[in-house]
Amino acid sequence: MKQEKPLILVTNDDGILAPGIRALISVMETIGEVLVVAPDKPQSAMGHAITINSTLYLDKISGENDPIAEYSCSGTPVDCVKLAVNEILKRKPDLCVSGVNHGSNSSINVIYSGTMSAAVEAGIEGIPAIGFSLLDYDWNADFEPIKSFIKRITLETLENKLPKGIVLNVNFPKLKENEIKGIKICRQAKAYYAQKFDKRQTPFGKDYYWLTGKFVNEDKGEDTDEWALENGYISVVPVQFDLTAHHAIQQLNTWNLNE
Repeated sequence: MKQEKPLILVTNDDGILAPGIRALISVMETIGEVLVVAPDKPQSAMGHAITINSTLYLDKISGENDPIAEYSCSGTPVDCVKLAVNEILKRKPDLCVSGVNHGSNSSINVIYSGTMSAAVEAGIEGIPAIGFSLLDYDWNADFEPIKSFIKRITLETLENKLPKGIVLNVNFPKLKENEIKGIKICRQAKAYYAQKFDKRQTPFGKDYYWLTGKFVNEDKGEDTDEWALENGYISVVPVQFDLTAHHAIQQLNTWNLNE
């Protein structure tokens, strides 16, 4: 009996025309049956935003004879996943992959990332999910060196399954294929953005602000995603969407909250 190909949902936050998602689609079509639902415009740093106060549009942009069905969505990356699962697919996909993001989603970036929020939303829906990112913000970034690694990680995920409530955050260093030292399972580095706002004025005298700042990594551990990327490795961080700080429950129970 011929084994059915896995059904794979592909999305991103850079928009459906971004080179990163084109690279991801090219890998996924060698693995399974692919459906693409992605934003019609860049939606970077949208986090887990959803559209509730305006209309959502979903347009099929592929032709009837195209091998892959593709839809552009007017909403956020999370909207894309919700619409795919509830309006397009007849069954839940076997995997959702998001990316490949143009730029880092390591460390604290995971909180702001539309790429990872799409993967997390899939995880909430009970779908195994992976977010892929390349440490290159250039629109014309070269994704060829990482395609074989994307395929390897995807196949391993499909074969071994993910623990319940877990999605993967995968980041690639900007290196040639033969320069990448390997893949490391990591924890998220404890880092932050030292932010400030550049205050400016319009020609009409109205103040406006432009967010600036720099990334600060104070984590010296050699088991972090930042260390792995700085040292030529691909980082894989298992991410959970249960945000409960379980270790703090015992301490909070000592507070006099009911007196």
